[in-house]
Amino acid sequence: MASSDTERREDEEAPAAEDEDTGAQVAPIVKLEAVAVTTGEENEDVILDLKSKLYRFDKEGNQWKERGAGTVKFLKHKETGKVRLVMRQSKTLKICANHLVLPSMSVQEHAGNDKSCVWHAPDYADGELKDELFCIRFPSIENCKTFMETFQEVAESQTKKEENEDASAAADQLEKLKVEDKKKEGEDKAEDKAEDKAAEKE
Repeated sequence: MASSDTERREDEEAPAAEDEDTGAQVAPIVKLEAVAVTTGEENEDVILDLKSKLYRFDKEGNQWKERGAGTVKFLKHKETGKVRLVMRQSKTLKICANHLVLPSMSVQEHAGNDKSCVWHAPDYADGELKDELFCIRFPSIENCKTFMETFQEVAESQTKKEENEDASAAADQLEKLKVEDKKKEGEDKAEDKAEDKAAEKE
């Protein structure tokens, strides 16, 4: 009798086999539909993507404050060719930094730390444009060097692009002026002919 009780307990305590069908059906309480998520990065190509930790300098407290840890990216727009720096926190995906890389910007190694660098930028991460002093720290010296080199290359390429845009805009303006001058000359000649004909009739 004792042996049958022991067998019964073992049967009850034994977990159900994975393949065994219990017959229970669980229907979902709430139906969730797929939602298209837009990040704002759909029309951009990633130039660089590195893990890092970002800080901003708090002028009032005169100290560095952590903005977040995550991935920093350089994104190049497919149509305009403009490059921006975007960094999101790894878990929440909240934006820590979001600004264009401008020709006037330069990045420098942070004094006393080979894995960090600093730069100034008009940033739009908080929804309003603010001039910020950023410091970014990487897990390795190589990543820091790669970031600095890419930053400088992008800033220089934006200078050339802006020069080309300025030159083409100036060329367009000159072309318009030439066309307008030709039109004016044609109109003046037509007026002169009309005046000559009117003078002949008189």
